[in-house]
Amino acid sequence: MSVTDSSAFLPASADEIRARGWDAPDVVFVTGDAYVDHPSFAMAVLGRVLESRGFKVAILAQPDWRSADAFRAIGRPRLFWAVSAGNMDSMINHYTANRKRRNDDAYSPGGAIGLRPDRPTPVYAQRCREAAPGVPVVIGGIEASLRRIAHYDYWSDSVRPSILVPSKADLLAFGKGEATIVAIAETLARGGTIRDCRALRGVGYLLGRTEALPEHASGTLELPSCEAVTADPRTFAEATRDFHHETNPFHARRIVQRHGDRAVVLNPPCLPLSEAEMDAIYDLPYTRRPHPSYAEPIPAWTMIRDSVQIMRGCFGGCTFCSITMHEGRIIQSRSRRSILAEVARAAAEPGFKGTISDLGGPTANMYRMRCTRPEVEAKCRRLSCIHPTICKLLGTDHAPTIDLMRSARAVAGVKRVNVASGIRMDLANLSPEYVEEMAAHHVGGHLKVAPEHQSDAVLSLMKKPSAAVFDRFAAAFDRASAKAGKEQYLVPYYIAGHPGSGVKEMIELAVFLKARGYRPRQVQDFIPAPMDIATCMWWTGIDPLTMKPVATARKLRDRQTQRALMQFFKPENWFLVRDALLEAGRRDLIGGGPQCLIPADPPREALEAARRRAAEPTHVHAEDAGTSPEAERPRGRTVGYRPGRSGHGRRPR
Repeated sequence: MSVTDSSAFLPASADEIRARGWDAPDVVFVTGDAYVDHPSFAMAVLGRVLESRGFKVAILAQPDWRSADAFRAIGRPRLFWAVSAGNMDSMINHYTANRKRRNDDAYSPGGAIGLRPDRPTPVYAQRCREAAPGVPVVIGGIEASLRRIAHYDYWSDSVRPSILVPSKADLLAFGKGEATIVAIAETLARGGTIRDCRALRGVGYLLGRTEALPEHASGTLELPSCEAVTADPRTFAEATRDFHHETNPFHARRIVQRHGDRAVVLNPPCLPLSEAEMDAIYDLPYTRRPHPSYAEPIPAWTMIRDSVQIMRGCFGGCTFCSITMHEGRIIQSRSRRSILAEVARAAAEPGFKGTISDLGGPTANMYRMRCTRPEVEAKCRRLSCIHPTICKLLGTDHAPTIDLMRSARAVAGVKRVNVASGIRMDLANLSPEYVEEMAAHHVGGHLKVAPEHQSDAVLSLMKKPSAAVFDRFAAAFDRASAKAGKEQYLVPYYIAGHPGSGVKEMIELAVFLKARGYRPRQVQDFIPAPMDIATCMWWTGIDPLTMKPVATARKLRDRQTQRALMQFFKPENWFLVRDALLEAGRRDLIGGGPQCLIPADPPREALEAARRRAAEPTHVHAEDAGTSPEAERPRGRTVGYRPGRSGHGRRPR
């Protein structure tokens, strides 16, 4: 069957549903992404999993949310609507760290913007209810998972309630969701109700005002209420700490958080998938292509089309990262057979140019790594298996990864296998053979790594290893590259504006970059994503794990200064860097000496940039004004994502 034939895909329109002879689909997935039938796209995975269990599944991708017409057109699902914002949090997708609109959307055809609203989950859920009253609405995906309790929202600069409140969804399926979505479908298919699904792992729901909390075998932890965490930063930090300690699925308790006279209930997370379960998911008949209705390419698909995911989860526990909260910290690996079969399928695709773009996952060198003592793993409360030190019970053998890399290179039609996923340098330092294998065969001249900072104080807040770990890895990589007869370089990534990082720490980083000859072309600005530990630090000024104060760069000028210090070599940054150095008493770094970051006199480009800024219209930035674009809108009005427009409220009914 040709992949240009829509019948090879899950039906994505009423016509395609009728072409299959269905009276109605069992489940309709509503997603903010374009429909790409590739195992890197969540809706494709969940849809194929349900299809493999005999359910009739349809995809409603990027519907016009301004009315319920598109939702009615796809047809009333027999069992439930499954709603997701997409592979990426919509607000991070739409806005930069400075809350400016982005100019493209990698998950839309042609990179077009404006094909989904801000925070689409509640919007889509409302349209589902309008289109098919009485049909259960189940929300999920990363946007819903990271907003399952009261959380700080960077874009409105406020604490928001659980997404269950604005969405009015019947259930929230958090985490990756395959086991949960199948259990929900099977429960409803055999005549059960959506309330019967409340006992499932990996779900959350909002109790009615008069409903009592049901009994639960593993006990219940009640977090401070939404109102309490909104009113008091310290209470918010305590709730964050307690919540993160209930993420081990083997001993996690059910969580309850009051929202006014109602209560959000979150059951323990789903248990990790076995190797056989992982294989069953990735062995399904994905076309690995966008739906043929799209005339323009999907940038995200173009990037990952020839990639193969080998595992899920991450036990690193970085405080600024959401992977652990969504995928879990227990590594779930596929079998060698399943992975190599997918490599072969990718190599057989028309247009394959011989390179597997990535053989990895959240962290490429955590494949098959897990606690060696299951009885300890079942009750462990550590948020990171490798910080502040690598746990002595953690299996850190790189042999399975090395074997997999070698085997993938040997697949017919494959000329090269890149490892583009991040790797943990502290783990890689334990295996010289792995570093040599990477340098000899899996690096295309440059290897991206993420030391994130040079200050050990900031790295500790990030739960990242000491800066000395990067030095050891860099030396090992240089030796391995020389042994392979290759001239290769590391491309280190660093974060500006992370909690705990001030001018002093950024100067320390700038001096390090200068000494090593690194000139970062891109800077990662810290974005406080919902529910992350680092976000709690940024919002409250408190480290929730120690309850000690943490300095944060909240003003726009401070964030711009940190960014400029990381790119001190850019002439247009001269004035910002000079002011920071003078304020810190580091005049020794200004001048013509080899250690100096900037020259004594401003270069011509710096003066021109200053003139351009002076000529720009004066405006008040939302962050400095203590408001946000949303805060300036009339209350009680919902504004969708309308690029290039200041925003208009929906007309009153």
